[in-house]
Amino acid sequence: AELADFPFGLAELKPCYEEVAGRIGVSGAVDDLAPFFPAHDNILEPLHFDRHSARLMAKYLDRRASLNAVGCYAGRSRLAVLTRDHDGRGPCTYLGRCLWGCPHDALYTPSVTLARLTTRPGFQYAPGSFVSHLTWNAARRVTGVVLRRADGTETSLPADTVALAGGALSSARIMLESVRRATGEVLTLPGLMDNQQILVPFVNLGMIGRASDPRSYQYHQLCLEFAGVDPRHAVHAQLTTLKTAMAHPVIQSLPLDFTAATRVFKLLRSALGVVNVNLHDTRRPDCTATLEPQPNGPSLLRLDYVPAGDDDAQIARASERVGSALATLGCIVPPGMLHVRPKGASVHYAGLIPMGGASAPLTATADGKSADVDGVWFADGVTFPFLPAKNITFTLMANAVRVARAVT
Repeated sequence: AELADFPFGLAELKPCYEEVAGRIGVSGAVDDLAPFFPAHDNILEPLHFDRHSARLMAKYLDRRASLNAVGCYAGRSRLAVLTRDHDGRGPCTYLGRCLWGCPHDALYTPSVTLARLTTRPGFQYAPGSFVSHLTWNAARRVTGVVLRRADGTETSLPADTVALAGGALSSARIMLESVRRATGEVLTLPGLMDNQQILVPFVNLGMIGRASDPRSYQYHQLCLEFAGVDPRHAVHAQLTTLKTAMAHPVIQSLPLDFTAATRVFKLLRSALGVVNVNLHDTRRPDCTATLEPQPNGPSLLRLDYVPAGDDDAQIARASERVGSALATLGCIVPPGMLHVRPKGASVHYAGLIPMGGASAPLTATADGKSADVDGVWFADGVTFPFLPAKNITFTLMANAVRVARAVT
């Protein structure tokens, strides 16, 4: 349903999910989240639950009927973590050091792909540089990529095909700077989208006083999905239980002396967790990105975002639903600790050069090709015409594969 705004369907994207999963290794399961995360091939067996996540899942299964009745569903997150050997990388061995880097490369990072690419003939990596802008000829055919180094010097590389995948904001900046260099125009792109995020800390009463187990996967393993009347407006929530982390931020926040706070923390440690709640966003003309040219140095990208008129109501409703679900799972939300993250603190943006069927200035075709410059393609979220309420990294990667197939 979330693809209703996109000029392609799940049937076209599903093989791309399968290719990404087979390439980098993605673990998960087909469970109650299948309506939100459709099943596909090349999914590895899931990780072992940490003790806290296992208890939460058991509670969900016990109270599934009442939670499903109010539109709440739980299941395993799709994780880019190996549970068996894959392409020279080892499986997760639950060392409990994910936050500091996995020694087996079980947890996928882009450096894994970069290492593979450096072994390919013809591949060139330019560390210490970033793309300033593109150049094109009178026929509006791309001719090159201009790199800017830290010392301010620029180098032009010839190119007849360019795929921009710098992230929604960087790709938009590159195109705006390219237009400014070519024509002198400083344009404004409407339609900036940003997921609203809410952090909901919780205490699982059934875990108080239990021993902490640091030898476990450190990030979130469970998701909650809250269905909406409009399927595109579902609320996505990731549950992260506290395992290995810095203790002093929690200890110093307790209204106790150090000795008492430390004792309380030891009792609560295994019971603590946080829910990262994500809401959807839509393109609006008053949410924009434009350049601010600088006399000495690269132009700055200025973002102006105006919340939707029903933003406060959405936040209140989502927070209430999450709190109610946690209560059903045997947890409490400490009063006054819910945190609504400010706009701009998200990790995914979208919408500035939207894809669509019709060719229009500063848009892209259905397969990601620029409507403005021949030979330029967009392979990131800058083309997404809708931003669903979930972490879209997997979808971004799948869409990049879809665009790459069109380019080649």
